[in-house]
Amino acid sequence: MEWWQAVVLAVLQGLTEFLPVSSSAHLILPSQLLGWPDQGLAFDVAVHVGTLLAVMFYFRTDIAKLTKGFFQSTFLRTPNQDGKMAWWIIIATMPAGFIGLCLNGFIEDHFRHVAVIASTTIIFGVFLLLADRRKNLVKQISEMPLRHALYIGAAQAIALIPGTSRSGITITMALFLGYQRSEAARFSFLLSMPLIILAGGYKACELLASSTPIAWGLIFMGVLVSSFSAYICIHFFLKLIEQLSMTPFVIYRLLLGGLLFTALYVGWIL
Repeated sequence: MEWWQAVVLAVLQGLTEFLPVSSSAHLILPSQLLGWPDQGLAFDVAVHVGTLLAVMFYFRTDIAKLTKGFFQSTFLRTPNQDGKMAWWIIIATMPAGFIGLCLNGFIEDHFRHVAVIASTTIIFGVFLLLADRRKNLVKQISEMPLRHALYIGAAQAIALIPGTSRSGITITMALFLGYQRSEAARFSFLLSMPLIILAGGYKACELLASSTPIAWGLIFMGVLVSSFSAYICIHFFLKLIEQLSMTPFVIYRLLLGGLLFTALYVGWIL
């Protein structure tokens, strides 16, 4: 893989990890559509580390509060709002974590195909549009009950299918439940951290068991570029989401899905 291809892939990962357009789809497509070499397991780990660093740094104050609240409510038996939210995030992560561990190999073998990506890109784009058109998007995540956290966590598990978009489907579910766009995105980003840690840790274990040589220069560049692009993405997405709504992302998903089906039909897939 050339250095400029690594930069493009790292930027794609950083931007699409948190936008409702599917990062896994965008990392698969260059090799399928353009004939680029597969970026490899080590690079996948690197860009996941980069996005994790970005979201943790951006929400560092929230993480400190959630961590403090967790220990206070769990070990000191002092219930508080931050402790409750920490538990909701942990519980909401369990469905995707469990299914990912059980079915990761099956999903890798049967769902990493352009036809699947095109279908899920369009289908869940339509769901995002319907959710975004819902009236009375007024709820705050501070008032979230456990069942809503479970609904969003169950939706997150579906995002293991490429093209679905983890952030897209969790935001969609939160909107269907009546949460403000910015609140839905905020919970989605907080919820991403445990899953990125699990996914990155799983890939890191695979990497340790592999004898494939590692291009450390590309790895460090992947971490830095994906971290920077992810931070910029989170910052502007949260600031603009109430004004923009989800319509631009829905349009993008529909156009991308249509392009992919066209590429399949005319034989552009390499």
